[in-house]
Amino acid sequence: MKLYRRETYLKKIRGFYHDTGLIKVITGVRRCGKSCLMETIRQELQEEGVPESNLIYLNLDKRGYRNIRTADQLDRLIAEKSSADGVKYLFIDEIQNVKGFEEVINGFREEEEYSIFITGSNSYLLSGELATKLTGRYLEFELFTLNFEEYLGMKAFLKKEVQTDLTTEFDLYLAEGGFPKALEYDGENKRMYIQGVIQEIFEKDIRKRAKIRKVSVFETVQRYIINNFGATMSLSNILDDLGKNGCSIKRETLHRYINVLIDAKILYPCNRFDLKSRKSISGEEKFYLADLGFYYAFNTDQRINYGPTMENTVYLYARSKGYSVSVGRIGKLECDFILSRSNYEYAYLQVAMTIMASRETEEREYRPLEQIRDNYPKYLLTRNDPIQRRNGILHCNLPSFMKENKDF
Repeated sequence: MKLYRRETYLKKIRGFYHDTGLIKVITGVRRCGKSCLMETIRQELQEEGVPESNLIYLNLDKRGYRNIRTADQLDRLIAEKSSADGVKYLFIDEIQNVKGFEEVINGFREEEEYSIFITGSNSYLLSGELATKLTGRYLEFELFTLNFEEYLGMKAFLKKEVQTDLTTEFDLYLAEGGFPKALEYDGENKRMYIQGVIQEIFEKDIRKRAKIRKVSVFETVQRYIINNFGATMSLSNILDDLGKNGCSIKRETLHRYINVLIDAKILYPCNRFDLKSRKSISGEEKFYLADLGFYYAFNTDQRINYGPTMENTVYLYARSKGYSVSVGRIGKLECDFILSRSNYEYAYLQVAMTIMASRETEEREYRPLEQIRDNYPKYLLTRNDPIQRRNGILHCNLPSFMKENKDF
């Protein structure tokens, strides 16, 4: 089967294809494309000349393997399929289904005859024994849903119509999100598919592990945060808002529910950072969605709220490029994002639908960046404005920036 190749991630992993000492762990929200990425890796190894007998692929969510639930069962299954000579390439999809899988995987890794790739759909995979027992012996590659460049590429791959006007296509992307499979559907079928993804996450990643007793209260919290993504929140103001709408919940329960949504990779927290004191600001943070499709699935109003949707898109794009992301505060001003990456790479970002509405709008967006006194790159990202030049700040339109797959 021919698959769309997600080069952003493949080029990160290729250097480790034949490494028998490191386990390659691919994480990400359900249905973001982990299985297809792993199958693409398998296909590339075949193209390199690796025999089929040396490629062991186990999808533990598939019929025939769903009864593999214990470490001993997994160990026997791998051993049965390991008759080939030389290095074996072991792919295991949704490995968190097996209790105690860590010992099994580590055992095969220590034989130095297996290059191991595993996937998981939640943070539990790296929060327990795998992290403690295999410190320094695994690499995590976090996969996100399609960015705009991939969205355009996959539409062309599926022979779907791609609008000639880039801004029109970008608006479709903002409205519907980037779940790969969702591109195969239109209209209400697309919404139903994403609603099904949310239900699958709840059943497989939340209900069993988090032991949610008051499902209706949990769903109210989930809907509230999804509908208010990109807004500055604290536990206190969430409790107040929920209380005004008749939802009574304890502070510690709310905190646990939010962490459950983060562990299931529905939400990503984005902490606030004070640029003057160089310290994180506790108590307040923003939450961004693993995919804008989650908002689309919960709401019938298709008007785009450009502020949070463009911020969410930039957040995910920066994370997919390997940046850590914070919200910046400079006195009373806010810088939408501070990015940092290894080798002391930093960048500052302001995101706005447009700066053309008024002179006041333009000043509001430029002012935080102009208050930052270091020499790291500063970007103003808009939807479709005439490009300006001002005080060394890089003004870019987000659709073309992402289509060209640029780094900050």
